[in-house]
Amino acid sequence: MRINRLKAFIDSEAASALPLLAAAVLALVLANSPLVGPIHGMLEAKLGFSFGMLDLAKPMHLWINDGLMAVFFLLVGLEIKREVVEGALSRPSQVALPVAGALGGMIVPALIYVGINWGDPAALRGWAIPAATDIAFSLGVLAALGNRVPLALKVFLTTLAIVDDLGAIVIIAVFYTSQLSFQAMALAGVCIVGLAVFNRAGVRRLGPYLLLGVVLWVSVLESGVHATVAGVVLAMFIPLKSAGEAEGARPAIRLEHVLKPWSAWFIMPVFAFANAGLSLTGLSLASLVEPLPLGIVAGLFLGKQVGIVLGAGLLVVLGVAALPAGASWRSLYGVAILGGIGFTMSLFIGTLAYVDGTRASEVRLGVLAGSLVSALVGYAVLRWPSRP
Repeated sequence: MRINRLKAFIDSEAASALPLLAAAVLALVLANSPLVGPIHGMLEAKLGFSFGMLDLAKPMHLWINDGLMAVFFLLVGLEIKREVVEGALSRPSQVALPVAGALGGMIVPALIYVGINWGDPAALRGWAIPAATDIAFSLGVLAALGNRVPLALKVFLTTLAIVDDLGAIVIIAVFYTSQLSFQAMALAGVCIVGLAVFNRAGVRRLGPYLLLGVVLWVSVLESGVHATVAGVVLAMFIPLKSAGEAEGARPAIRLEHVLKPWSAWFIMPVFAFANAGLSLTGLSLASLVEPLPLGIVAGLFLGKQVGIVLGAGLLVVLGVAALPAGASWRSLYGVAILGGIGFTMSLFIGTLAYVDGTRASEVRLGVLAGSLVSALVGYAVLRWPSRP
């Protein structure tokens, strides 16, 4: 049953790549049309309210990146929790290889980016942009390859991407935090204690968790820590295990099933539409060799494949772990290249690195180019693999 559930998870993540791709293409088309002005105005229009010291009148773009993405990170947190408790991350024998690959796939791209942008202190804020892997697009490419890629290799990439997401969450919390408000952090702490009490008391209804989660999100938003962290914290306290309770009735599983279609068909496409629009006016091949976009492209395409192969391959060579069943070194290399599809998480980290939007076009150019090259080359390598 565990394999069937994991296969269903992989298939659902792959399917979510279609609306995400459609939204990204639409954003690119409209960014190069006469409608770019009205769309920009819509994204910058303020929504919300202010009450005393609480200011929730924010541009629509911020509601998308801080609000909708907090819901997305709630889903990511639920998926990570499930995999750690009873899924692929719960078995040490199977987790070592993708964890090593994920660590290498985060460290090497960051080093390449820093090396290319060493002379520009402002550009160095984007060091984590090429360290991320987009699970939907990478699994979408694997889905297009069908049975040419063994299930064990798909599980490897899925686990790697989940660990990658966990690393991105830590990076966001530690390195992309602005000036802190200790009053708001104290209120967030009270909310976390309340969530822990609910969990300890065996509260099974989702309502109390979600209501307190909204207060937690507002507190984190006002604290200076990025608001999406609230989604992950909330996920950690929503109950998962329960003796004698059907899987679909468990609170964490039930919420995950509710959020997944919303994430695939609304949240992620809206985020892509708001953040992937790149005006091609004035761009040329020379634009790609500017340090910032070049660092992202090199980090995603070269850094990811080198880091993943080095990290995972070292364990195989040392005899600590074995290649996934049915996989060859060539197919492992192809999957490592697909790890360079950064898209969603890379664009998101880019919005945190340059909150004023001054480098937005360079970030989008680098992420789109690096992700596209990784997808095409990875597909080609896996389309004609050697025998295992």
